Amino acid sequence: MHITWNITKQRGNLRPLLTYSVTLEEHEKALALPPLRVRSSIPEPEEAWREYCYPGELERAEGAAATSCYELETPSHKGRTWPQSLRLPWRADNAYPEVEASFLALRRAFEAVLAEACRSEPMKEQGALSSSEASRSFVAPGVLADRFLRMAGKSAERAGL
Repeated sequence: MHITWNITKQRGNLRPLLTYSVTLEEHEKALALPPLRVRSSIPEPEEAWREYCYPGELERAEGAAATSCYELETPSHKGRTWPQSLRLPWRADNAYPEVEASFLALRRAFEAVLAEACRSEPMKEQGALSSSEASRSFVAPGVLADRFLRMAGKSAERAGL
């Protein structure tokens, strides 16, 4: 699995945008891994759809606290990769240490699912059965009788009877 992310923010009252992408490697796709969702520690700002936050409003208001956190996700083995975008809360110091910590948690959760899938060993089983001696003993008299009658019929034809 490969996770890439970047955080971009323009000058001013604009909120940062976290864009990330998770790509599975071919050997991970071959294990048919399901999609995985993990609750992160990345705060989801109130009215996250707004790309801006004015002074004194929402997360910039005195005593404001984050209400919820985003979920991060990996694609399934059949899923294609696409960038995910999350709006981050405005911060004066532009520090978002929880982003890397959350991606580390996503990686740990993914590796646990990967390890579980790897424990399911491959297998190939083949089999074959033949008739038992018991079935041959009750079929044999009928088969022999048929053969004798056919031979007798052919002998009779040759003899012109």
